[in-house]
Amino acid sequence: MNSKKFLPCIYLYQKRAVSGLDDLHEVSIDPVALAESYSDNKCDGIIVFDLSSTDREHEEAIDIIKEICATVAVPVIGAGAIHRMEDVKKLLYAGCRQAVLDYTEEDNIAVTREVSLKFGADKLLAMTDSSKVIREQCALINQYISSVLVREPAILKETAEISPVPVITTLPEISLEKIIEILKMENVDGIAGKLVNDNYKEIEALKKLCRDNGIEVSEITAAYQWSDFKLNSDGMIPVIVQDYKTDAVLMQAYMNEEAYLATIHTGKMTYYSRSRQELWIKGETSGHYQYVKSLHADCDMDTILARVVQIGAACHTGSYSCFFNEILTLDDTADTQHNPLKVFEDVFAVIKDRKENPKEGSYTNYLFDKGIDKILKKLGEEATEIVIAAKNPNPNEIKYEICDFLYHMMVLMAEKDVTWEEITAELANR
Repeated sequence: MNSKKFLPCIYLYQKRAVSGLDDLHEVSIDPVALAESYSDNKCDGIIVFDLSSTDREHEEAIDIIKEICATVAVPVIGAGAIHRMEDVKKLLYAGCRQAVLDYTEEDNIAVTREVSLKFGADKLLAMTDSSKVIREQCALINQYISSVLVREPAILKETAEISPVPVITTLPEISLEKIIEILKMENVDGIAGKLVNDNYKEIEALKKLCRDNGIEVSEITAAYQWSDFKLNSDGMIPVIVQDYKTDAVLMQAYMNEEAYLATIHTGKMTYYSRSRQELWIKGETSGHYQYVKSLHADCDMDTILARVVQIGAACHTGSYSCFFNEILTLDDTADTQHNPLKVFEDVFAVIKDRKENPKEGSYTNYLFDKGIDKILKKLGEEATEIVIAAKNPNPNEIKYEICDFLYHMMVLMAEKDVTWEEITAELANR
């Protein structure tokens, strides 16, 4: 049996969060901060509806959804403004775990098979307010859809009985007894909408109520108890903190048992301050939170390695990492040459510096001065050179041409203000 989910919804309209699909009353002028609040309060995911009516509003909504996906620690499900496969692609590439096809729209039903074959049934939900649609499209849903999102609670019971896939339902304010009754239904996978939005700070309490009533809900559990660790003389364990994206070592701190349990319970790195003799949540005052991606103990069980999502700087000095006081460097050239991303970042940094601080006689500045058309022309020429070089039996030539292409591509990236971090994040989402 799947764990039952609690999914708040964000309805995006003209860069603001509003009350609902049919209610444009403003809820928040900062949808990203709202999403972060939902995530911090132990929701199991967030459904974001794009209510845009123009292409410009749609692009603005996609940018906000992308920022939400990069900020929160839970899966994001994208919905709304879908008419063709390209719209689903935009949502998934923005970082959404899944996309919702609106089965009140014929064009959404029509693209189901094509989109599912492209991205997988696990990436798609179907939204409906009619059990008749579920009956009519039962075979399609069974093969190409992973879950059904019910907009109309009145059809929930019938839909849950006939749907070939699990059902998530939106709910208004109802009694706790009714919530338990609904979540005990075998094919109901979770609840969403106004009920969860209005009570998002009580999600943990709702999950406890579910557990007390024999309903399985998601919770973070650790493989090791505090008693499994070898502690130092102060009864604590040192924690090395690493950025999960860059592998950079950020800081070192200590945990006591309370900090360890709080970290597991909240998903936020929590430590014990030996100087202040108190618990502290990293980022509580600065906003530079650390969200847990993984915790590993070393071979002796006396040190923890925490891989985290680092928001802002890790160091109280404002530095990204606390380890910036260089003691000794013998030769880091070899390390740099064998770290592909570091090479890309170093070359890109030089290109960006040329853009900001032009240097006489620089070929890079020549390209920037000539503008986008010249850059694109050179990029096209280098792409053609790669094709020609690929026909050459000597593998060295294609290496040279790929290097030329990548250089000109990075000039284009600098011209369009695109970073390697954005490119690699996009690739990781595919």
